[in-house]
Amino acid sequence: MMAGMSADHDDAATVLTITPAARATVLEVLANEDGADTLALWLEISGTNANAYSYDMYFQALADATTNDVVQADDQIPVVIPGSSVARLQGASLDFVVDEAGEGGLVIVNPNTPPAPTLAGLDSTLDLSDPLAQRIVAVLEEQVNPSIASHGGRADLVAVESGSVYLRLSGGCQGCGMAKATLSQGIEVILRESVPEIVDIFDVTDHADGTNPFYEPALG
Repeated sequence: MMAGMSADHDDAATVLTITPAARATVLEVLANEDGADTLALWLEISGTNANAYSYDMYFQALADATTNDVVQADDQIPVVIPGSSVARLQGASLDFVVDEAGEGGLVIVNPNTPPAPTLAGLDSTLDLSDPLAQRIVAVLEEQVNPSIASHGGRADLVAVESGSVYLRLSGGCQGCGMAKATLSQGIEVILRESVPEIVDIFDVTDHADGTNPFYEPALG
C-alpha cells in the first residue's frame, strides 16, 4: 500500500490513466505544495459544457477520501476520483499536450460524454416575455438564420432554463451530416458572443427525421 493511503480503501482498478509526461508535470507542481506527502491529486466532473464534461482538478489531503471514492495507487502520487464522478471518468486519461505555438498544458481525454439532452421535465412553452429569451431570439433571427438560410436551414429557440439554451434545427439542418459542426462552430459562437450569460447550448433536434440534408458524405 502506498504511504499515506487510507486503510479504508483497496488498491482500486484504474479509472484514470496518467501519462508519464502528465505525471511529471503534476509532481513538479505538487513539490511546491505544503505537506506534499499527505496530498493526493483529486479529479472530478464539475459540470457540462455543451456536449462535453468540464472538470475540477486539485490537490487535497488523501485522508479526506471516503469509502465512496476511488483511490488509485499511482506510481508516485495517489489519485482520488470522487464517487459521483467514477462512472463518468471510467477509461479517461490525463495527458500533457504541447500545441502548435509550443504552449503545453494538462488535457483530459474522456471517452464518456453527457447524456443527450431532452426536453423532458422542462417547461417547453417558451416565455417570450423573458428578456434573455428575447435577446436569444433576436440573435437567431438577425444573425444566425439569415446565414444558414442559404443552405435551407433554420434554428429556433425551444426553451431556456437556468442559463441553458435548447435549440431545434429544421429545414436543411435537420438530419444534416454537418449539423454538429454548424451548431458548435457557427450558431454557438454567435450566440455566446452576443449573449454571454448563456451557460450551455443544446441541440434537441430529432435528426433521424431529417429528409433534406444539405451535406451528405461522399460514398466510397
